[in-house]
Amino acid sequence: MITVSDGVPGSAVLGTPVMPTDGGPPDATSAPPTTVPRRRRRRLRLWLPLGVIAAYLVAGVIGPLIARYDPIATSVTDRLLPPGSRMSDGGLALFGTDQVGRDLLPQIMQGARISLLVGAATLLLAGTVGAAIGILCGYLGGVVDATVMRLADIQLAFPSILLAVFVAGVLGSSVTNVVLTLSITTWPIFARVARAQTMATRSRDFANAARTLGAGPWHVVRHCVLPAVAGPLLVIATVQLGFVIVAEASLSFLSLGIPAGTPSWGTTIANGRDYLASAWWIATLPGLVLAVFVVCVGVLGDELRDRSDPNLSTR
Repeated sequence: MITVSDGVPGSAVLGTPVMPTDGGPPDATSAPPTTVPRRRRRRLRLWLPLGVIAAYLVAGVIGPLIARYDPIATSVTDRLLPPGSRMSDGGLALFGTDQVGRDLLPQIMQGARISLLVGAATLLLAGTVGAAIGILCGYLGGVVDATVMRLADIQLAFPSILLAVFVAGVLGSSVTNVVLTLSITTWPIFARVARAQTMATRSRDFANAARTLGAGPWHVVRHCVLPAVAGPLLVIATVQLGFVIVAEASLSFLSLGIPAGTPSWGTTIANGRDYLASAWWIATLPGLVLAVFVVCVGVLGDELRDRSDPNLSTR
């Protein structure tokens, strides 16, 4: 109830709440209660995977310098020690030892370095080649676009792991051959994304304005197309990193990837497949390390994709 008090019209009776006027500032406390938890979950989805991936990078770079690993060293007295056991030299085998007495923790750290190196080199090579082909096809169009994209479609029709096994069997086992193999199976994905983004950008108003002012194709590609392509390619590279590392581990598990003398996650898992009943940690712990990394990369890639897509409501 509104009454006249002290000669001031519209003043409220004591105890009666005053409603805000239509032109007043919005109340910060009137936001939906789900907004803050949603923002916290989104921050957690971004920073938690980044922290785990950073820990893997530190372990892969610094770990092998601290914990030395000798691929040909053996110790009969330290064979098949469970996690947390003391070795004959007094050292602590935090992840246990394998069938020839080698500590698993240095192997996993060396494997992290190899897997991250192979993943980064593969994405760099496949991303560069695929982006160049995709931009060329998307900008020129015509017969070049149709021919190259049909070849990419034919390659994508085959399961990538089977194609990688075939190429690795032909090239042989080495780190360089693994990078080439995985690059051959990955470039069509980058080419497809770059082509689609180029076709959407070349007809935009700013690109047409640049051509109207006399800019050549290279100028338009460098200043208009490349900035628009860089973001989606970065998201695709983040998503593909997990698949590339799993493919490398699969090839190493089949003895078609990293040579036996070089430790990798796939090789370490393969060494423990005959000891699952008696020494489960040889294959299980590297597998868990690989699974955690791939899950974190996948979550990070999904979050980056959601943040870069304006059509998603979670942005």
